Amino acid sequence: MTFRGWPAEAIEFYEGLEADNSKTYWHENKPTYEKVVRGPMEELLAELAGEFGAGKIFRPNRDVRFSRDKSPYKTAMGATLAGGGYVQLSANGLGAGTGMYVMAPDQLDRYRRAVAGERTGAELVAMVKRLAKSRIEVSAHESLKTAPKGYPKDHPRIALLRQKGLITWKQWPVGAWLGTRKAKDRVVEFLRTSKPVNDWLDANVGESELPDDRR
Repeated sequence: MTFRGWPAEAIEFYEGLEADNSKTYWHENKPTYEKVVRGPMEELLAELAGEFGAGKIFRPNRDVRFSRDKSPYKTAMGATLAGGGYVQLSANGLGAGTGMYVMAPDQLDRYRRAVAGERTGAELVAMVKRLAKSRIEVSAHESLKTAPKGYPKDHPRIALLRQKGLITWKQWPVGAWLGTRKAKDRVVEFLRTSKPVNDWLDANVGESELPDDRR
């Protein structure tokens, strides 16, 4: 099947789920979810796979075991790409991201050393500036309130040093374009524009070398 975007009913589905996050709503509207929400995402991932790797859609159910919020369903559909990348659809529109959302201790150490390094740090700063011109946000899921141990508070790249990960992100609000192939074009452009950051992370941070129980 050819990806043609998400129809208005996909956004309406999530607007309804936000208003009534219940099993009753979900089961009554599951055929709509499968057809106009998940279906187009599967088509998009299939078309992206050649350049960005196989895609995987996250389960719609929330893990409520350790959460005070017992709402059973996620109000956004997310999917990952094996080659690096994340796509998300919600009532707010379409979002895309890439990078290292969470770093293990050894990765975080290598990341900070690279940020502090004159050459590698300058390379990253230049990338961040170029991405800002494309209105792509560079941030982290969490940042320290002060300088990490061993680094001066007045370091010229202190904002990057405080981050506990490095991701690029762009959000597009709902519009008529979402129901067309322009949705794919925007995701592809974002991933290609963000690729230098992923390459920098691969070269300077890499995979964690710690056993799973120490990450």
